[in-house]
Amino acid sequence: MIDWLLRETQEPTIRVGDCDLPLAIRRHARATRMTLRLAPDGSEVRLTIPQWGRTAEAVEFARSRTAWLAEQLGRIPESTPPAPGGTLIYRGMPVRIEWTPGAPRKPQMDPDAIRLGGPEDGLARRLLRWLESEALRLMAQDAAFYCREAGCETPPIRLSRARRRWGSCASDGTIRLNWRLVQAPDFVRRSVVAHEVAHLTHFDHSPAFHALLARIFEGDLDTANLWLKREGRALYSSFG
Repeated sequence: MIDWLLRETQEPTIRVGDCDLPLAIRRHARATRMTLRLAPDGSEVRLTIPQWGRTAEAVEFARSRTAWLAEQLGRIPESTPPAPGGTLIYRGMPVRIEWTPGAPRKPQMDPDAIRLGGPEDGLARRLLRWLESEALRLMAQDAAFYCREAGCETPPIRLSRARRRWGSCASDGTIRLNWRLVQAPDFVRRSVVAHEVAHLTHFDHSPAFHALLARIFEGDLDTANLWLKREGRALYSSFG
């Protein structure tokens, strides 16, 4: 009996290529079948199953798809820190990095480039801080807009460096959003903010939640979700 309990409570892992990845199994009230995907940064395998699904069957299903998972893992771009003359992705567009040692250290955004100075070995850190400040600015504006649409107070907005989630809404109303979304197109970033704002009213994924999200978000949710599914892992390529 004790061995059985241990097997049920321990987080399963799955061998993908040369890596042992955790298998995160989530039961979803609206799921009618098993859905498998890889975390954007390749840190875990995620499996959504119906409420009535059995853990043992879910693990077996995931392990039967290791070849597909290995292919997806191989598509994750290697981390390439930004460098002078390279590019930075900002709001879905590549921006040229113009570095001059004597220029101001704080990055300045021009129509065709982002310009900064200071020591070259600190360039990536300065660009990261700039991106995070832009992320907080834009997401705070997004949240204020969607809270007005939803008829609720704007909560505290915090940035997240999570490697497995784009956003979350805590029970106290605090919304955390992955700073990397500032690199995504505006409609993608805004879809995640709208999603978390909708959780302020419905702390679940019920039909009422989806109805509110569809009402307050002005774009195409399916297109935004598909973009994150296909391109989201690339948002990890510049800063790891």
